[in-house]
Amino acid sequence: MAHFRFMDLDIWKEAITLNDQLFDLAEEMGNAKSYRVAEQLRAASLSISNNIAEGSGSFSAKDFANFLNMARRSVFETANIAYVAFRRQFMDEEQLNQVLTDLDSLSRKITNFRKSILKN
Repeated sequence: MAHFRFMDLDIWKEAITLNDQLFDLAEEMGNAKSYRVAEQLRAASLSISNNIAEGSGSFSAKDFANFLNMARRSVFETANIAYVAFRRQFMDEEQLNQVLTDLDSLSRKITNFRKSILKN
């Protein structure tokens, strides 16, 4: 199997794990009333790992940092969608708290990694 640079990044691994969890949650929300929210949750969470992966192919640290910024913004989008899903009672408070905690942790790690690559 081919190996890409992003596969070694802890932030990508964490984003993929979180993405799996959010896809499972979206599956639970799969009824007609919550379909649009579930699709948005899938897309926003997938965008986190996609931007990390895409950015890892950059030739410059500055370009990679821009993709990490987009990944971080997707974290915030995902958090908003999760909160909307909670307000619409598509997920319970415990699920929301876990998702928000995981997203906050990932956001901080992306920010710190971004800072580190810009220093070098």
